[in-house]
Amino acid sequence: MTVDVLRRPALAERRARVAVAVLFFTNGALFANLLPRYPQIKADLGIGNAAYGLAVAAFPAGAIAAGLAAGALVRRFGSARVAVGGTLVTGAGILAAGLGGSVALFAGALFLAGAADAVTDVGQNAHGLRVQRRYGRSIINSFHAIWSIGAVTGGTMAAGAIALGVSRGPHLLFSAVLFAVAACVALRFCLPGGDNEPAEENAAEDHAGRPARHTAPVPGARTSYVLAALVLIATAGTLVEDAGSSWATLYLSDSLHASVALAASGYVALVGAQFVGRLLGDRLVDRFGQRAVARSGALIAAVGMGLALAVPTVPGTILGFAAAGFGVATLVPAAMHEADELPGLKPGSGLTIVSWLMRLGFLLSPPVVGLVADATSLRAGLLVVPLAGAIVLLLAGVLRPRRD
Repeated sequence: MTVDVLRRPALAERRARVAVAVLFFTNGALFANLLPRYPQIKADLGIGNAAYGLAVAAFPAGAIAAGLAAGALVRRFGSARVAVGGTLVTGAGILAAGLGGSVALFAGALFLAGAADAVTDVGQNAHGLRVQRRYGRSIINSFHAIWSIGAVTGGTMAAGAIALGVSRGPHLLFSAVLFAVAACVALRFCLPGGDNEPAEENAAEDHAGRPARHTAPVPGARTSYVLAALVLIATAGTLVEDAGSSWATLYLSDSLHASVALAASGYVALVGAQFVGRLLGDRLVDRFGQRAVARSGALIAAVGMGLALAVPTVPGTILGFAAAGFGVATLVPAAMHEADELPGLKPGSGLTIVSWLMRLGFLLSPPVVGLVADATSLRAGLLVVPLAGAIVLLLAGVLRPRRD
């Protein structure tokens, strides 16, 4: 290992790392401020479950509709500016959704917020990977862990506002302004320059023993295969996340007859274990390589949740969801990192495609699991979790091995 790898990051690089962390935090907190307001919005609009479900689906639909534009925006304006601009629009969309007086306005605002969120996601990850290349070691998982902290903070803010009787307008306006200011301040400390001039970052990466970005292009078929595998790996991670958010509470309460309070522990266990996995992820990746970490995590998720479904008990299921969350903690950051490093692609293109297509997991997973559950049982529907682990085990060879 060379002296370049061991050098302490410069002050500008450390500031940029903090700035990116702030962007991830604000991104997690913004939407989480709206989620606890959904029941009240549904009641105020006087809509049924079907209309509500379609309206809420506007958020991922907006993300899918606008996601492919993110790469071009990053190349034109720079990843940091795109992330901050997307944050401002996301906050405005969430505020409009909270104030929408009709189903059409509510869904339209969510569509706008989802579109901006997809652009923000690509921008902040692209800039985080720029900072990571300067560091010469993995730090991307820590950004995703901070996103989780932001989501918890946003949910807590909303719960506090509801408890204090603060109406949606002032609450969501305060949230939008607060995190807009935070994002704009963070922009001042992001790395200068665009994302299509990575000469000095390439040099640092060469010193770290990894191939430089945008060197000799690989054959198109090979690039397509690797990109498709990365999309499936990232989607596997989102499938497991959605299984916890959409079905864990329902499975524990209805199928296993857990109390309401205890049933909520399944999702909490998954998110908590995922947060821990992301905190540990960077050190594990640096020591063992992304490939080994992904395979080990996939095995933990598949075996843990598989055993929980094979022998259904409340404690075992909660532990199974925890194993699943811990196991998939590094999958999305790993897939994004590898996609951003694919030779022969324009800067930001691989990252954009992975970020865009993996959102299909959030859009398609609930109806697929629901159809299986209606046809057989929810227990059978949740086999999607060990199946996702098996997919990663098969495809993890496209990820980077341990460096010598």
